[in-house]
Amino acid sequence: MLEQVIFFTIILGFLITVLLSPIFIPFLRRLKFGQSIREEGPKSHQKKSGTPTMGGLMILLSVTITTLVMTGKFSEPTSKTFILLFVLLGFGLLGFLDDFIKVVMKRNLGLTSKQKLLGQIIISVVVYFVLKQTEFSTAVSIPFVDKSIDLGFFYVLFIIFWLVGFSNAVNLTDGLDGLVSGTAAISFGAFAVLAWSQSQYEISIFAVSIVGAVLGFLVFNAHPAKVFMGDTGSLALGGAIAAIAILTKLEIILILIGGVFVIETLSVILQVISFKSTGRRIFRMSPLHHHYELVGWSEWRVVVTFWSVGLLFAALGIYIEVWL
Repeated sequence: MLEQVIFFTIILGFLITVLLSPIFIPFLRRLKFGQSIREEGPKSHQKKSGTPTMGGLMILLSVTITTLVMTGKFSEPTSKTFILLFVLLGFGLLGFLDDFIKVVMKRNLGLTSKQKLLGQIIISVVVYFVLKQTEFSTAVSIPFVDKSIDLGFFYVLFIIFWLVGFSNAVNLTDGLDGLVSGTAAISFGAFAVLAWSQSQYEISIFAVSIVGAVLGFLVFNAHPAKVFMGDTGSLALGGAIAAIAILTKLEIILILIGGVFVIETLSVILQVISFKSTGRRIFRMSPLHHHYELVGWSEWRVVVTFWSVGLLFAALGIYIEVWL
C-alpha cells in the first residue's frame, strides 16, 4: 500500500507540473515576467534575457496539492506535514516577492539582503517555536561517531543557520538550465529514502512530491530552458530540504547529500575572501558552475557533471545512514 502511495505521489507531482506548464508559461510571457540577466554574468547568458521566470509557482502548487492529497490517502496529515509546507510556502513567498520586484518593478537585485534575511529568520524562528511545543529534540546527531550534542536553547540559532544557509545555497546554485531541478530531485529523493527508513512516511511523501514536481519542471527547464524557477522556486526548495533534514534529525548529513549546494556556496565565499584580501580571484567566476562555463565547458556538460556529483553525494549519504 505505502509503496503504491509513493509511486503515485511521484506521478501526480510530475503530471501536475507538466500539465500546468503549457498554460502557465505563456501566461508569464504575456505578463512580461521575463528574467533579467546580469551584465557581469557570462556573455552566453545574455540570450536568455526575457525567458519567463517565477516558474517556481508551479512547483509550489504541485507540491502542496500532491502532499495533501497523497498524505490523506495514506493517513491524516501531521504537524510535520504542515511545518514542511509552511517552510516551503514561506520561503517561496519571499522568493516570489524578490522575483516580482526584479521583474515588475525593474529592480534587478530584488529584495535587499536585509529584507530577505529578516524574512528567512522570522520563518525559521516560527518553525523553532512550533517544534518546541511538540517537545522536539534539540540534539544534533554527529555521523560516524554515534554521538549527539544537545544544543538546548541554542538550537534556535542552529535552525536559523540551517534554513537560511541552505535556502541561499540552493538559490546560488540556480544559475544554469536544469541545474537545480536535477540536483534537487536527487537530494530530495535521498531524503525520501532516509525518511522511509525511519518510518516517517509523511516526510517521505512530501520529499517524493518535490521529486515529481521538479522532474516535471525539468521537462521545460532543461537546456534550452523555456522557463526559470526564479527565487520563488530555489529559496523554497532550499528551505524545504533543510526542514526535512531537521525533522529527520539528519541535519549534518545534509552537508553531504546537499554537497553540490555546499560547494557552490563555498566557491562564492572563497572568491570574495580571496579578492578582498589579495585582489585576486580563485575562480574565473563564481558560483563554481560559471567557472566551468568560462573554461570552455558547454552548459549541458556542466549540468550533467554536477548532477553526477550530486548523485554520488546522495548515494554516499544513504549508505552512511542506512548501511554503515
